Amino acid sequence: MGRYFHSEVDIKSPWHQVLAAFWQRYPNPYSAHVLTEDVLYREVTPNNHLLSRRLLTKTNRLPGWAERVFPAHMARAVYVLEDSIVDPQTHTLITKTWNLNHNTLMTVVERCLFEEDRSRPSWTKLRREAWILSAVYGLARPIQEFGLARFKSNQAKAMKGLEYALSNMQIAEAPPHLHSDQGELSEKHKPLPPQATPTSTQKPKQFV
Repeated sequence: MGRYFHSEVDIKSPWHQVLAAFWQRYPNPYSAHVLTEDVLYREVTPNNHLLSRRLLTKTNRLPGWAERVFPAHMARAVYVLEDSIVDPQTHTLITKTWNLNHNTLMTVVERCLFEEDRSRPSWTKLRREAWILSAVYGLARPIQEFGLARFKSNQAKAMKGLEYALSNMQIAEAPPHLHSDQGELSEKHKPLPPQATPTSTQKPKQFV
């Protein structure tokens, strides 16, 4: 059957700021498990949608009981594909992520919808769903329970990382006289350097 996760969060920032922070959220002190991010493909469609596919590399530390069951040489890195669609007309960002390796052990599929709050344009609504599945005979249930617990922990860190990126952006966009009043705060939250966007001519087979 697998395990299912659902959450809805109100973000006190307009959609365009949340969108910009989404692309700039790595690195941040709350996502040390995210090692690398690479853009594999990016395209603006004729109807003005931005399609992106990124490859993320994350650490995969197993629980103690799993380390006694699975081989010690098992790779500890997880490769995750992230497809996204930005629609500037409806002010929505839809993402879908899933792991490429360790699929027999556990598969985690996540879908997020970032949408402008129509009743409060200065706010953004985030709806997050996840499905955790395991095909390990006899151990599927504890593995899925562990996967759900880890996903909850990681999504909480992801929200803190997004808030961190938003804070950096808002400080960077503040008028100069406010920068001088920030003092140590502005030093603590220096904006992250822009990341290069590698391109590829290979189109993905499907998008969310």
